[in-house]
Amino acid sequence: MTALSILELARITQDTDAAGALHNARDLALLAEQSGYRRVWVAEHHNMAGIASAATSIVIAHIAAGTHTIRVGAGGIMLPSHAPYIIAEQFGTLERLFPGRIDLGLGRAPGTDQVAIRAMRRPPEASDRFPQDVIELQSYFAPALPDQSIVAVPAAGTQVPLWILGSSTYGAMLAAELGLPYAFASHFAPQMLMQALEIYRSRFKPSAQLAKPYAVAGINVIAADTDAEATRLATTQQMSFTDLVSGRRGLSKPPIDDINTYWTDAGKAQAQSMLSRSIYGSVATVRAELQAFVAETGVDEVMVVSDVYDHQARRRSIAGIAEAMGLNA
Repeated sequence: MTALSILELARITQDTDAAGALHNARDLALLAEQSGYRRVWVAEHHNMAGIASAATSIVIAHIAAGTHTIRVGAGGIMLPSHAPYIIAEQFGTLERLFPGRIDLGLGRAPGTDQVAIRAMRRPPEASDRFPQDVIELQSYFAPALPDQSIVAVPAAGTQVPLWILGSSTYGAMLAAELGLPYAFASHFAPQMLMQALEIYRSRFKPSAQLAKPYAVAGINVIAADTDAEATRLATTQQMSFTDLVSGRRGLSKPPIDDINTYWTDAGKAQAQSMLSRSIYGSVATVRAELQAFVAETGVDEVMVVSDVYDHQARRRSIAGIAEAMGLNA
């Protein structure tokens, strides 16, 4: 059976502050654990008023401390924004605290704007070193050698599993070359999904971490009692993407009855293009469309973004998706 996981954005809404968003994320992770999801990943974004997961490793610790068995990780750490040594220390610490439960997904994009990049004191060209930084980071998780001059304590020897994230073919090629699992961000950049998966699988080289390709694809999914209700709940995410492409960064907004009253024709075209890999509907609708998505892509795991404004409605969506996929059946 295809594994099912969650990408957590820790959305700050017009009715929920950052603390509330983080507590809701932890509560949802516990529900996901009880419902049979495999992992919860936290996304790193900076300088965005509506997302509370900027300090990603701290949020992971918060979620992991409130759960018991589900894997928790970064989806992902934007490595050009950090020194690999520091990330090794952080995630090595997480692995020591929550052994066998921590994932480290790595992205090449900055996860923010140029203003925030300057504030983080990282050069814009840092992304050019992404492959070398991944290899360096990997070395810090290996057992320390007797004469090793720099050791990432307590990361050395933890062998935290690395993942490559991507929204283009670049990440697919790198993941294949390094023999790492690969997650494609088709929940917001779906255009190159199938091409990236083909490249990853055809070029994959086995590694000490992974013997054969393992691919994950992101997809937006909202489950509700009816197709109409799920479609209405989806307007929250549609408004967020409309604001994003328009250069506005605000809080998550409650759903509205008619999304066409919110977006312009241009904004609609851009948002719908980014959200084309989305499923909104009843459990039966979600089941049929998710099964079709898995059959089309052949992915080993589906990572859902269920961007629902009200926390209780989001809980129902996550439970409905689990039911649709036959988890704990």
